[in-house]
Amino acid sequence: MALGALLVALAAIGFVLHQQQRTRAEVLELSQRSMHALASQRVLARGEAISVQLADALVNPLYYFDLDAMGGAVRNVLQQPDVAYVIVFDAAGNVVHDGSSDIAIYGRRMDDAFAAEAVAARGRHMQSDGHRLDVAVPIWIGDQRLGGVRIGYSLDSVKGDESAMAASMGAQLDRIARRDLWTIGAVLLVLVAMGAAIALILQRRLVRPVRELAEAAQQIEAGNYAPAVQVDGRQDEIGELVRAFDRMRDSIARHDRDIRRIAYTDPLTGLANRLALREALDLRLLEMQGASGRLALLFADVDDFKRVNDTLGHDVGDEVLIQFTARIAAAVDDQGFPDALLARFGGDEFVVLLQLPEGGDQDLRQMAETLAARLVEEVSRPIDVQGRMVFLGISIGITLFPEDAATAGMLLKNGDIAMYHAKLAGKNRFSVYSLAMDQALERRVHLEHELRGAWERGELNLVYQPVVRMEDSGLVGVEALLRWQHPDLGAIAPSVFIDIAEQSGLIDVIGPLVLEAACHEARAWQQAYPAAEALFVSVNVSPRQLRSGQFADEVEAALAASGLDARHLHLELTETAVIGDEARVGELLGALRTLGVKVWLDDFGTGFSGLSHLRRVPVDGVKIDRSFVADVLRDPDDLALTTAIISMAHSIGITVVAEGVEKHGQFQVLRERGCDLGQGYWFGHPVTAREFDALLR
Repeated sequence: MALGALLVALAAIGFVLHQQQRTRAEVLELSQRSMHALASQRVLARGEAISVQLADALVNPLYYFDLDAMGGAVRNVLQQPDVAYVIVFDAAGNVVHDGSSDIAIYGRRMDDAFAAEAVAARGRHMQSDGHRLDVAVPIWIGDQRLGGVRIGYSLDSVKGDESAMAASMGAQLDRIARRDLWTIGAVLLVLVAMGAAIALILQRRLVRPVRELAEAAQQIEAGNYAPAVQVDGRQDEIGELVRAFDRMRDSIARHDRDIRRIAYTDPLTGLANRLALREALDLRLLEMQGASGRLALLFADVDDFKRVNDTLGHDVGDEVLIQFTARIAAAVDDQGFPDALLARFGGDEFVVLLQLPEGGDQDLRQMAETLAARLVEEVSRPIDVQGRMVFLGISIGITLFPEDAATAGMLLKNGDIAMYHAKLAGKNRFSVYSLAMDQALERRVHLEHELRGAWERGELNLVYQPVVRMEDSGLVGVEALLRWQHPDLGAIAPSVFIDIAEQSGLIDVIGPLVLEAACHEARAWQQAYPAAEALFVSVNVSPRQLRSGQFADEVEAALAASGLDARHLHLELTETAVIGDEARVGELLGALRTLGVKVWLDDFGTGFSGLSHLRRVPVDGVKIDRSFVADVLRDPDDLALTTAIISMAHSIGITVVAEGVEKHGQFQVLRERGCDLGQGYWFGHPVTAREFDALLR
């Protein structure tokens, strides 16, 4: 009888051990799957959110080839956990930025295992080799693909967490199994007859809770964090295991909430971010399909905010954005829209959604314009940051649903176009979208496309306008002027294509070419004609070129390549290129003047500060703007201002050049007032290099 009970007990022990090992394996397998799915889901969710947000943030920098803005956006993402690399590439698959300061791989074609599919992807594309997760998102502007961005996530930390938790759970189960086996053995030795009953008790107290844990792990794997396993106050290892499992479940649920908050909230301002805005906009448009509701979208961009970061630092820039956001939020709240949504769309871009419910009879366009005017007024007030007064403006584009567009993407595009139109109109204002703006933008994009490579195709050429001495009308120099003769569109106005080059970053390529070509021509004239030995050439410099850290090197390279003496090169810059950054520009110009290069302030008198710049920026001459010269014969005020400029400049030893001299009377008046040099149609129209050769002969 005892032997039979022992055999029954041993059979029960064998059954329990088998069930225990099977259940242990199931728990470990399901837990690992659950932890892997949750960790991967965390990385995927963050990857999707960040990649889409970064791709949208890079549209304008990649479009305008703004490497500084691209670098700032990429470095912010590189600081995120698990991010191994970030690569911005163009439409051909060549690297544009990788977040490094020197961009050592700039221009290289991507040739890694993920590159081909990333370049070919038309939408968000994810690839993984088990060690890395590569998220690629193309960057579009309209129908034109600018390139894309790739974010690589390391899965090593995910695997490490899985292994650690799996090992911990396995060790816990092993300890439980060993202790319970000792308990079973002791009970069997003492009470052999109760072996079957003990086996049943063990089955209920050990296997059932573990199976419940396995079922709860399956629920968590499916994204349901509510299931809980009851332990009835047990203080043994099973109770500890269940309580540890509950803590792990709560931690995962808390991290899931944090990830969602990070994915949908801007960390600096606390506003909804781009992803949250897009989902809210899609939802509102879906709800209004077939209904009579209306929606207005205001796309706002801070004017010249980059200058704040460059001159005052990013910490001050962040504080300015926080105060800026508070003003916008207060203005939106004052309008009384119950469902208004304010979101930070990008670095210095904000979007406001105003919605009229079905049956609303208010004039939504008028309400949007009223809010936009209020925002322009509020933002124009100076912001006090750390004892410094910061002056900013805001450009706003307004578009309406359903009048202008029916989809979220088109509404955002139209709002961006209208905002851009407001910037072109002078900034710090608002503009309402119209189809004509879309057509103008398409023409601008087309011109930008055509401008790329125009120098190599021979479409861009230099012409030279004589600069003469007013005293005896003797030729002393020329101003190099860039002209674009398109084979199909004809002559493109300089004011049009120079602005496009400046905004798109092409000026960084064209500027050095123009500088070197002008220096070569001037040196050739000096060598060919003894009378031109002292001839100088003046070249216009854009604000973007001055902001480049390479400009001084480019000037030295052009002088060295051409053999032109530095004193025969004059650089012309406008007052707007100086305003707001006088210290750095002054240091740069001082270094150039040390080389012997002359610096002239162009369009003098039309800027914001006028003569005040002469005290802070080292210049050798000023060019009186043609708007003053044109009216010196009939407007006493312009004559008085011109006379004052000449007198003031001479008093501090600065040369004065008059632009736009087109009449003999203007020439006479300016010469009598002591103006040093002049240029304009009275002295000769701009001519090609060959025509200027004939003039010198």
